[in-house]
Amino acid sequence: MIIRLLFLLIICCFSSFLFAQKILNLYTWGGEIPQSLIQTFEHETGIKVNFSTYDNNETLYAKLKATPHPMYDVVLPSAYFVERLKKQNLLTQLDARRLPNLKNLDPAFTNNSYDPQNNYSVPLIWGVTGIFYNQTWVKNHPTHWKSLWNKSWRHQVMLLDDPREVFGMALLKLGYNPNDSHPKHIKEAFNSLQALAPNIKLFASESIQSIMIDGDAVLGSAWNADALKARRENTNIQFVYPEDGFVIWIDCLALLKNAPHPDEAYAFINFMLKASSAASLALAEGHAITNQAGKKQLPERTQNNPMIYPGPEILKRGIIQRDLDEKTLELYNSYWQKLKFSL
Repeated sequence: MIIRLLFLLIICCFSSFLFAQKILNLYTWGGEIPQSLIQTFEHETGIKVNFSTYDNNETLYAKLKATPHPMYDVVLPSAYFVERLKKQNLLTQLDARRLPNLKNLDPAFTNNSYDPQNNYSVPLIWGVTGIFYNQTWVKNHPTHWKSLWNKSWRHQVMLLDDPREVFGMALLKLGYNPNDSHPKHIKEAFNSLQALAPNIKLFASESIQSIMIDGDAVLGSAWNADALKARRENTNIQFVYPEDGFVIWIDCLALLKNAPHPDEAYAFINFMLKASSAASLALAEGHAITNQAGKKQLPERTQNNPMIYPGPEILKRGIIQRDLDEKTLELYNSYWQKLKFSL
């Protein structure tokens, strides 16, 4: 009888512990928030983090749309997906009073067109899509997107495995905006990409750095942070901000509508806004950060590295990705499937 009572007491205590434990369900891009930073947050707050990752915005979107009740608290969509999630009432409007570390943000990121006044999102990292090349094989410095169409690069080009990025590149080459929704312009971009097809060796969204380091593709489109990390292993890797323009992407923390653990979510977002957290993220993953206070803690060689922090004159050529209507997206995806099928 005594043994049974002790057993029941242990079960009750353990159940109480589980019930009292604070939890955060986090769903982010793979390779953008290091595990070490998650562990620091858990140690500082006592909040247990269930950490899941995805490889593109479409995967995030499909998962959220397929789940009637929110499984996650905090997500990390790109800016144009913040717009989409906000339009579909999937995000919670943020209470700035619960995020005192917002003061650390660079003013350039505090009132963006995709989410005015950052009412629904907190910009965390940003970057640029440009041209990488390996100077061992590429002797003529590419300056424009049209360089990828040169017939000498047959079966040598890598493109990002992302329809918005690839069509954005083609639209810029043609003199259009990468957020263009005109069907005629999109068709022109598709025709141009078909002309590029003989040069395309592969599409990639993962292992991009390894592809560049190993020379599996000698030039193509890439995110500047990946080019920076690849260059650390292979100094022949170079990165170009195309003169005919480029896409700027921003990935943002957001709190889902009816998130199961809102208090823990605010604690995490505010933690990520700490200068030390932002600096740790930048040093671990190589991304440019939106946190002005955190950037000041980085080594000067990092702060002044144009491959990751381009100057204001270069940034004038950049265009932030924006959301598009469903009809336009269907058109992009239709052409995207035709392009891939033709290779």
